[in-house]
Amino acid sequence: MRDDLRPYWLKKSYLKFRYWYAEYFLRPECAYLGPYHTIMKPWYVHISGNNIRIGRCFTAIGEPGNRVEVGVWGRGVGEGRVVIGDCCLMSPGSRISASDEIILGDGVMLANGAYVTDSDWHTIYDRMVRKEAPTPVHIGTNVWLGDHCTVLKGVTIGDNSVVAARAVVTKDVPANVVVAGNPAKVVKELDPERGFKTRMDYFADPAGLERFFDGVDRQVLAGNSFWRWLWSVVYPGSRSGSG
Repeated sequence: MRDDLRPYWLKKSYLKFRYWYAEYFLRPECAYLGPYHTIMKPWYVHISGNNIRIGRCFTAIGEPGNRVEVGVWGRGVGEGRVVIGDCCLMSPGSRISASDEIILGDGVMLANGAYVTDSDWHTIYDRMVRKEAPTPVHIGTNVWLGDHCTVLKGVTIGDNSVVAARAVVTKDVPANVVVAGNPAKVVKELDPERGFKTRMDYFADPAGLERFFDGVDRQVLAGNSFWRWLWSVVYPGSRSGSG
């Protein structure tokens, strides 16, 4: 990992701007957006539609070619909803697309490119209409959705379960298992007696966590100069010996 050459004040200014951007542009798109969110590159995070509620300590990581997307396209005006619990993570390229209802429990993690939807969006023979019966998706607490996996309509995933990379989930998944394949099947059972370290544990004291990382930044970036950082931006080759 390359050293961060920014002076402390410059990084703090960037973080304040990032937070302002999320508050100004993304919060109005939500029915509720909880405190202590960390939305990295929020200009690559797209939230649209009705009734989107996101809990505290939400983390989203947008990238230029891998936008994070949360959307509701309800059947009628004001219909459809997405509820994202506390301490959830959406990695680059992850998407949630709801017709009627998608609910994520606390501490759910979506890896790169993971996709969750509650609808086929049109029927097989009539490509202009959706099926009449809603098929909601409910994902339990502390679920991990792996790289580029897909969770399809009508699925419930139990607490602590893991969906492997590239898996396609078409049926309910019990709690405390690992599923893999297309269609996804149980390949391993987890032992809940061992206990799980979760994102809820990590964010148990979000204010204290912010103070901790601010202290780290103060220490690590203390010796950095603005002109050295600017030179590294203008001439990236100058970073070759910096880490």
